[in-house]
Amino acid sequence: MRVTQISVFLENRPGRLANLLQVLAQAKVNLRALSLADTADFGIARIIVADTAAAMEAIRRAGLTAATTEVLRVEVPDVPGGLENTIVVPLAEAGVNIEYLYAHSGRPSERAEVVLKVDRLEKAEQVLKDRLANGA
Repeated sequence: MRVTQISVFLENRPGRLANLLQVLAQAKVNLRALSLADTADFGIARIIVADTAAAMEAIRRAGLTAATTEVLRVEVPDVPGGLENTIVVPLAEAGVNIEYLYAHSGRPSERAEVVLKVDRLEKAEQVLKDRLANGA
């Protein structure tokens, strides 16, 4: 369930995201997930890649600032209420705060994946393992 996410700090101007993606492609690092948040001057690209070490090396060589964070990747039922019942409510009831999350369901299937950053990683991981073990 744990996965390493890379947060890359980018100037909020045209071409900066394209540059990051070119850096990853030239390093032959496959992108698995991407979330982009912005402020007036800067953005944060949160990415999950197939090879974190190679990505971090390429990002640093390109002169970009990046940091890694452990997050949780969880499959949830791809049905109405799946996210709420599998992740959001159980973590709220356990007192775990979700700091951010992003999800996708790009292929027809019964499951979707969610990536989330929480304030109590170990507690959240155990709550969700227990929940998923009970058939959610």
